[in-house]
Amino acid sequence: MLKKRIIPCLDVKDGRTVKGVHFESIKDAGDPIELAKRYAEEGADELVFLDITATSEKRKTITELVTKVAAEINIPFTVGGGISSLEDAQSIMQAGADKISINTSAILNPKLIVEIANEFGSQCVVLAIDTKLVDGEWMVFRNGGKTATSLKAVAWAAEGVRLGAGEILLTSMNHDGTKSGFALDITQAVSTSVNVPVIASGGAGLKEHFLDVFSQTKATGALAASVFHYQQITIKDLKKYLKENKISIR
Repeated sequence: MLKKRIIPCLDVKDGRTVKGVHFESIKDAGDPIELAKRYAEEGADELVFLDITATSEKRKTITELVTKVAAEINIPFTVGGGISSLEDAQSIMQAGADKISINTSAILNPKLIVEIANEFGSQCVVLAIDTKLVDGEWMVFRNGGKTATSLKAVAWAAEGVRLGAGEILLTSMNHDGTKSGFALDITQAVSTSVNVPVIASGGAGLKEHFLDVFSQTKATGALAASVFHYQQITIKDLKKYLKENKISIR
């Protein structure tokens, strides 16, 4: 059985780490390089870096900052935001990323999943899915949650894996930044429908929320941002708590 992973996320805008609620009301949360360094030292299993406005601003990911962050850490490093071609992915991998996260570009051009998987291997392709409950159905959104699509989250996850994605990063927009707990229903639905690791994202506020997502769904990773950035939960304490509750943790 895969051991569970604790994954801090750096949402980056204008070179700073930021955090919002429901993908809005963005506030500053610190220097991404300093935060990355701290998380690596604290025992984070992986780190995710998302350039959250690259797609909506129609520009590339800030590779210079990716290089600086990569130089400070020794844990697997996933980078996303503004990656719309194989060439973009190549430059991000050269900058020091271990995995590429794609979202909007994969929806608009599903072949991109195939191309990156063929070039670097499926294990390097993370399909990020931003989903929101709309009239009782978990639907997929793109452009940083701004644009609705006709895709259903479970079906899109399965299609992404069929095309070559080796991991799913599933974010509930309803839960994002609320600290009310992960979206257990859609996380379980997606994690049981695909045969690749699923990272739950959106809603972490208490240590108990991590226990819930690991004990009640098949997610193998749990991603959080503000609770770690503002040190409401430390990774060391969280891992200790999960081990005490019989969760197999790295």
